[in-house]
Amino acid sequence: SWQVLLKSDAPTGDVLLDETLRHIKATETAETVQTWIELLTGETWNPFKLQYQLRNVRERLAKALVEKGILSTEKQNFLLFDMTTHPVCNAAEKQRLLKKLQESVLERWVNEPQRMERRTLALLVLAHASDVLENVFASLADDKYDVAMNRTKELLDTDPEVEAAKGRGTEMIWAVLAAFNK
Repeated sequence: SWQVLLKSDAPTGDVLLDETLRHIKATETAETVQTWIELLTGETWNPFKLQYQLRNVRERLAKALVEKGILSTEKQNFLLFDMTTHPVCNAAEKQRLLKKLQESVLERWVNEPQRMERRTLALLVLAHASDVLENVFASLADDKYDVAMNRTKELLDTDPEVEAAKGRGTEMIWAVLAAFNK
């Protein structure tokens, strides 16, 4: 079980990240990555740890993406009630991100996780954890789709403990993958 240890509580300039740092700093004993994922996503109702939950995290993330022009805000009627949705409004940014991930496992494939750019590795892990990886590669031709899915599966099937031990600042990415693979 991977524990989160605070190295620095210097403000990041991001409201949610800074709030998370304050929560991590306030804990008396180190919590595991799994516990923090549950707390910070609001997926746990442990009465002894409610003070460490981020409030309205999904809404706050969506609002930040609306402010950056990535998402928009719409009201949709679902039978008896109205619901706020946040569809993508910046198709160019979405395509840029999809292309970056596709190229990372096709044209720019390095075949070694430790040589992969950290942000790209994190995006692949998060796409996997969010169960949207197939959507990332859906627009590819069949042969390229198969290569992309096989390479990604190979990458995500590596042993997180072994990869984290290699350092390079990717320890948290591998810890998140290990938490989602449980």
